[in-house]
Amino acid sequence: MTSIETAFSRQVGIEVPLICGAMYPCSNPELVAAVSEAGAIGVVQPISLTYVHGHEYRAGLKLIRSLTSKPIGLNALIEQSSRIYRERMEKWIEIALEEGVRFFVTSLGNPKWVVRRVESVGGVVYHDVTERKWAQKAMDGGVHGLIAVNARAGGHAGTRTAQQLLDEVRDFGLPVICAGGIGGGASFAASLRMGYAGAQLGTRFIATPECIASDAYKRAIVSAAADDIVLTERITGVPVAVIRTPFIERIGTSIGPLARRLFRGRKTKHWMRSYYALRSFRQLKKASLDERADYWQAGKSVSEITSIKPAAEIVHELASAAAGAIV
Repeated sequence: MTSIETAFSRQVGIEVPLICGAMYPCSNPELVAAVSEAGAIGVVQPISLTYVHGHEYRAGLKLIRSLTSKPIGLNALIEQSSRIYRERMEKWIEIALEEGVRFFVTSLGNPKWVVRRVESVGGVVYHDVTERKWAQKAMDGGVHGLIAVNARAGGHAGTRTAQQLLDEVRDFGLPVICAGGIGGGASFAASLRMGYAGAQLGTRFIATPECIASDAYKRAIVSAAADDIVLTERITGVPVAVIRTPFIERIGTSIGPLARRLFRGRKTKHWMRSYYALRSFRQLKKASLDERADYWQAGKSVSEITSIKPAAEIVHELASAAAGAIV
């Protein structure tokens, strides 16, 4: 096994600075564990763990722990959408800490309260950012690193290239993870040479035996080219990167003028986000597991993905390819 040492891998205690990004609905326990066991780090998505895969939360974490003793992470969506959700997230974080999780990825809100709690037990927090202003807020919140989501990512992608985004945030002096467009050894090595401390992969790990996504979803990833990835607002109300399919072409990619106006309203935007999120949870759960569905999130890293292969093989191949990169 080829080890690659960066500021990120040292912080988290892993051999290869690769993250299997938290995915709704694809982050099943077996996938998270397989990536960590291979020397990288898998990240738990709590709603996927409980709502999609049907595990009681603590029991799900214990299942992952039974499959690997190596570090795992937890994704914490911390937007202040409701008091009930905030209380649930606080409980999820507490249980994760009790179960030995020490790496957390936050997104959408102010991470200060998560940082304060996680730091108290020696853990680290990285925050998803798509531009400098969000990186500044994360920095002010005390995070230990940044996950820079660029325009080639799947799901909620950014608008900058990997180089542009790194140039915007590197002066903060934190380790930065490249998220978007990494599907093989060449792009992983390129990101490390660029100055990133690691990479986060999502799409590449869907096309694995360990992921319980439908075979149709996996085949679509293998068959797709970068030009087959389009942005649609019809899932969550904001642009999401998906594979162009007959279904996507049929429903279109834009929301209507009324919905757009409500998303911009100070009093209505949170309600709209909650409504679209709940609707998308149901749609994405069905699409990921149903052979007949063709509604699949993916990033432009599909251009490097030519086969379905075990998660450990992916980690080892990327590590070997990047062994000579400047880190």
